[in-house]
Amino acid sequence: MYKSLIASLALVLPSVAAADWKLDESASQLHFLSTKNAQITERHSFEALAGTISDSGELTVTVPLTSVNTSIEIRDTRMQEKLFETGNFPQARFSATLADGMLTMQPGESAIQTVEGAIDLHGKNVATTFDVAVSRLDDATFRVTTVAPTIVNAGDFGLAEGINTLQAIAGLQSITMAVPVTFSVVFEQH
Repeated sequence: MYKSLIASLALVLPSVAAADWKLDESASQLHFLSTKNAQITERHSFEALAGTISDSGELTVTVPLTSVNTSIEIRDTRMQEKLFETGNFPQARFSATLADGMLTMQPGESAIQTVEGAIDLHGKNVATTFDVAVSRLDDATFRVTTVAPTIVNAGDFGLAEGINTLQAIAGLQSITMAVPVTFSVVFEQH
């Protein structure tokens, strides 16, 4: 009986004492689309991401908004200053509690999951859901990728005025408020 107790503890203790998970910035991407004049859609990204998952499944991903990349430097600057107002709101943050079992998947396993959380952006906190494919690559690595874009409404975050300002500066007829967001992120255990 004593040996079985020791064996049971040996199986449980590594998961209890395991370190948190950290986002691998070099292997992770976050993209969003914008549509102007009702028919011109462009892909953009954020070049910097940070994130952690605690052993209890608390997920936090932080996006420095100054890392926006639209492939046009003046547009990046205008988005930072006029839309995101990075002087007052330097980052966006997504927080969620992961479903039971996600962190205990075995290497080689994958599953489609729904992650429900909230985005903090521009002083607003808005409930947001992402449908993702989760793949356990090895003992210490996960890849999480959206299986469909999540539509984020800029108006929900108080960004309508900033979008209207950008539209006027660029002389556009319209910029849509609905913004499709996709990502592929890798988390490693530390």
